[in-house]
Amino acid sequence: MDKVVVSIGGSILIPGNGDSAFIKELAAMIEGLSEDVQMVIVCGGGRTARYYADTGRALGGTDYQLDVLGIGATRLNAQLLSLALGSMPETVPETAEDAARLSSPGRIVVMGGTVPGHTTDAVAMMVARELGAERVVNATSVDAVYSEDPKKNPCARRFECMTIEELGEVVYKDHRASECCVFDPLGVRIAREGRIDICMVDGRDLPELRNAILGRPIRGTYVRSR
Repeated sequence: MDKVVVSIGGSILIPGNGDSAFIKELAAMIEGLSEDVQMVIVCGGGRTARYYADTGRALGGTDYQLDVLGIGATRLNAQLLSLALGSMPETVPETAEDAARLSSPGRIVVMGGTVPGHTTDAVAMMVARELGAERVVNATSVDAVYSEDPKKNPCARRFECMTIEELGEVVYKDHRASECCVFDPLGVRIAREGRIDICMVDGRDLPELRNAILGRPIRGTYVRSR
């Protein structure tokens, strides 16, 4: 049985339009795969995290304090998805080690962020390293990895397959430019060191997300770590 970590962006879970209907469909799809794949789900904070960060910043919050607020939003989203999966815990795992320890065949573990300074991309990779996962599926609002922001440059190159080194070049270029980075640089480093593959897919396309979780061909970007 493959072990897979799925990183679901908060903007996928809670875009603000028909959220409950989509989350029900997502949960049903995840439950349907639980006998074939051992999964840990890491939820991002999305618009909820951004709202609290913006409001906290206006109130004079430090970067550390804003990160704490953002982590709270990720855990709230994790509980919401857990509710759709049939059991909402009072708390969700707070470390990569705890998530990996709780994971077992047939049991779906859902978590959010961990500590300030670590994005949920990086957390997903840390969980994958602890779990010995074959791949991380990154479910975002973008359907693939592009050489540049496709909204700003319609001629940006779209990657169907790339190496982890090539992803690193794109990520660090975005990171230096202070743009919304396609993947966390720390996550790229962990993937390279741990030889963990990455699938970048449109998280709202459930058939595509399902294929990525099962290790089937995808229309998004497959990042080879070996």
